[in-house]
Amino acid sequence: MYPVSSQKRSWTFANESQLASFRVEQNTKYIEQHEAEARANNCEVDDYFLTPAEERLLLKRYEIHLADFCGRFDPPMPKCVVGTAFHYFKRFYLNNTPMDYHPKEILATCVFVACKIEEFNVSINQFVNNIKGDRNKATDIVLSNELLLIGQLNFYLTIHNPFRPIEGFIIDIKTRSNMQNPERLRPHIDSFIDATFYTDACLLHTPSQIGLAAVLHAASKEQENLDSYVTELLFVAARDKLPALIDAVRKIRIMVKQYQPPDRDQVKAIEKKLDRCRNQANNPVSELYKERLRRLYTDEDDIPADDASFHIADVSSDTSAMNISQ
Repeated sequence: MYPVSSQKRSWTFANESQLASFRVEQNTKYIEQHEAEARANNCEVDDYFLTPAEERLLLKRYEIHLADFCGRFDPPMPKCVVGTAFHYFKRFYLNNTPMDYHPKEILATCVFVACKIEEFNVSINQFVNNIKGDRNKATDIVLSNELLLIGQLNFYLTIHNPFRPIEGFIIDIKTRSNMQNPERLRPHIDSFIDATFYTDACLLHTPSQIGLAAVLHAASKEQENLDSYVTELLFVAARDKLPALIDAVRKIRIMVKQYQPPDRDQVKAIEKKLDRCRNQANNPVSELYKERLRRLYTDEDDIPADDASFHIADVSSDTSAMNISQ
């Protein structure tokens, strides 16, 4: 249950300022560790590395790619897998910067691990068949990042999505309210939940708060008013909790309303900057990465020579080698 879950205890935060401070901290830490690279390239630190604002725009763009990838996945992906993948992606980048781990590669790993946790049984071969480009390379990247992701999530993998609370609200509305045909709310609920994935709502609010915000939004779209249902039926025995709930629902709806997708041209410029300042030890194109992977998959005393006897799928400098955004 959510009230005693690791999600509430370790991954639900007080406000957006707290989230921003985590992200700035990771950005600052990376720059301090790699600032010599800027000097070696005769660049100012501020021009060479991504700013926290640029990182946010980049991650927002890759959240759109995540949704698109899940939306066209074959076989069709359950909603719970999508929600869990978004949770993992957002959590990972509270503790890491895109300059250290490219979101394109972490995105695919988040979805793959979410498939496992939500028991959506697809093999790694089925999974990478949904990725355009070098599928051998995609397999290497996803599998080599799997333990990294799990560790960065502190091994807390169970996610409480808002879908179950939503089903409870709909059943309760059918039973205790006067609304005719509550099923007509579903399309609006689904679109609202999809929109929350692009915000930080899942890091700030409970699944039931997000679910109720979706139901109330859907009711307003259908010119229905559920205020009396909430105040007189749903919280009749817990009126002391009502002000906090109303405030949470209002904040969630404002977050969804104020969301703006990032400008494509601006993100392209950020990606070019990222190609220059990213950590080469985590770049599948680089020799540093290939050597790290070689050592990961072999015993220290039995590292093979640089020949064809040990195969890690080679990849050219073409960034389409693993493409989930097309």
